[in-house]
Amino acid sequence: MTTTVDWSELQPELIESIAHKLKIHKDYIGFRSVCSNWRKSTSKTPKHLPCQLPWLMFPQQNQQSHLRLFFSLSEDKIYRISLPEASFFRRRCGSSHGWLVYLEETPAVFVINPLTRVKHHLPPLCSFSNVVNFSFYDVGREYTLKTVDGDVYTCSLKEMRDSFIKKVVFSSSPSDEDLDYYALAVVNQTGDLAYCKKGDSVWKFIDDAQAYCEDVVFHKGCFYAASKYGTIAVCDVCGGKDSPNVSFIHTPLQVGGDMQYLVSLGDELLLVTRYLELGFDVEQHQLDIFYKTTEFRVFKLVLNDDVMWESVLELDDWALFVGENSSVAIRASDFEGCKGNQIYFTDDYSEWNYDGANGDHDLGVYDLEDGSVAALPCYTRKFYNGRRWPPPIWITPSLH
Repeated sequence: MTTTVDWSELQPELIESIAHKLKIHKDYIGFRSVCSNWRKSTSKTPKHLPCQLPWLMFPQQNQQSHLRLFFSLSEDKIYRISLPEASFFRRRCGSSHGWLVYLEETPAVFVINPLTRVKHHLPPLCSFSNVVNFSFYDVGREYTLKTVDGDVYTCSLKEMRDSFIKKVVFSSSPSDEDLDYYALAVVNQTGDLAYCKKGDSVWKFIDDAQAYCEDVVFHKGCFYAASKYGTIAVCDVCGGKDSPNVSFIHTPLQVGGDMQYLVSLGDELLLVTRYLELGFDVEQHQLDIFYKTTEFRVFKLVLNDDVMWESVLELDDWALFVGENSSVAIRASDFEGCKGNQIYFTDDYSEWNYDGANGDHDLGVYDLEDGSVAALPCYTRKFYNGRRWPPPIWITPSLH
């Protein structure tokens, strides 16, 4: 005698327990789509899912289209997502915790999750304390700014959109209603750091951390910011004080390399140094000057009697994703389509990010074992010829 089980009638507590054992967001979505009872018994925005394997967001192909392309390495598949907020007339300045940050050709700054379509606003550009005046009526010089030396200058709407902020990083997902999140912005023009808390109306400068503008990562409850030479400013903006507590880790200067990235890997903090090479290409009587990545070197912070960056020759099962995104480390064996001991990188040289540049974007996969650089199979010259604005970026897909 056989017994028929109606799986749709499982108890909600059991359904929820099973759902919490799922680790891949695609599996979780599929689980919730089985029936209405399973969907009712599980959260639409799960908080238990670990950091997912990043997707590569492609440049906009058609200025008139709202569709944006995202490539999943694990599925070897392109997703077409309607995202009118990512229009050609807005500038992207980072991705963090599955959210994209955009600046408009107005003072507005907003973040959006491309999967859930939830959108939040951050304080506007005119709220920075060095912006002493803003007026739409002063066409072409809408912003008036003051330097630390007291000099006054003006910027247009487009200039502020394109050059004022380099990158924004979050402490946690902006969708978490139970927790306050913090955003930290790297200011392009001055090398300053500024932050805001969920619900704030203004950006606040971190006065003690100037020139620590190479990269920022949230690690062990604080923002860690790196200088060009690998020294670290630890910015505790979450302590509830009026001004952040800033401390410094003075490591021996890292000489060499062109760009620095910080990556949080468990309890360890990694410094990833990127080496670029200047190249020239003459095609159809046009000289193109470009940069290409030739090497990465990885170091981990050692806090013993002698504070230092210790060379890391192998990442074992870990893969690093760096670029304009908030850098992440992924355990490769948890996902298909990803290999350990490799660095997946995108083009994030701000001076090349805008229209008018020729050549191809510098992105690919660096193998730490043999030092080779391979192209990403999803982004070949045949698929995308030439630089497009904005360049590709890694984003960790998130339902939260």
